[in-house]
Amino acid sequence: MSAFAFFEGVPRSILYDNTKIAVARILGDGRRERTRVFSELRSHYLFEDRFGRPGRGNDKGKVEGLVGYCRRNFLVPVPRAESFAALNRMLEARCRDRQRERLRGSTQTIAERLEADRAALSPSPPGDYDACDKRTGRATSLSLVRYKGTDYSVPTAYAHCEVLIRGYVETVVVSCAGEVIARHPRSYEAEDFVYDPLHYLALLERKTKALDQAAPLVGWELPEAFAALRRLLEARMGVKGKREYVQVLRLLESFSLDDVAAAVRDAIDRGVIGFDAVKHLLLCRIERRPPRLNLLAYPYLPRAEVKTTEASAYMGLLTGAPS
Repeated sequence: MSAFAFFEGVPRSILYDNTKIAVARILGDGRRERTRVFSELRSHYLFEDRFGRPGRGNDKGKVEGLVGYCRRNFLVPVPRAESFAALNRMLEARCRDRQRERLRGSTQTIAERLEADRAALSPSPPGDYDACDKRTGRATSLSLVRYKGTDYSVPTAYAHCEVLIRGYVETVVVSCAGEVIARHPRSYEAEDFVYDPLHYLALLERKTKALDQAAPLVGWELPEAFAALRRLLEARMGVKGKREYVQVLRLLESFSLDDVAAAVRDAIDRGVIGFDAVKHLLLCRIERRPPRLNLLAYPYLPRAEVKTTEASAYMGLLTGAPS
């Protein structure tokens, strides 16, 4: 699919190796039984497929030669990238730079020859094929779905529900009734657990005693302001403060971490410690309007009373008498 996007069209015929992604098995007469996913890809883009003979590298010698060229020129020394997506962008840039070159015996650049080849391509269909492994499953009572030996979390509201799991190279997407309910980076570790802490906050809001022992929250790194807010809430409000802290965390279900963290810091600086204050400051930050906090809504805050000054109070300072 990336190649079709790069070439801006679909070749009429493509030569493949006998990869297991495309070939389920080779029949006795040499015909190939295609996999379901490859048949879907072929039907979506409407191209003819051809397969090289097993053990005959000369059937696709030009491909082998280009792979060697790319390895020697683009991958030596071994490049460093923060992700596979970044590495692919780096390699694509190298390929595009090479299009300015002329091959031996040709008067045209690679880019000019590519334009001539594009004229023979079939137009791409309106939408891209969803290239992934699709499997059905059911969420467990612990709000987990299993895909190839790894358990991935879903929101607790979808426990025991039938789901569709789509496995991509780097991500796993879980849907229920046509709605995407979870998206995770894919793990290739055996018997691994991949949690999204946000999936369990609705349950923890009701069962706040499990907040410190909840496995999905282990290793969840939040800005220091969140820990400071929790200490203040629990010191001033006790058990109710722990519930309000979970409510603050649930703001991350709808708003970015940066915005919520900024609202938490603002609330601490202003001395308005509570979920309502954090939410108000967060909305004011997003809507770009000044906050209007009514401190009467926070009865647990320490109150300061300023009395009218009396002359006798000053006399008390001189005589040492209590005012």
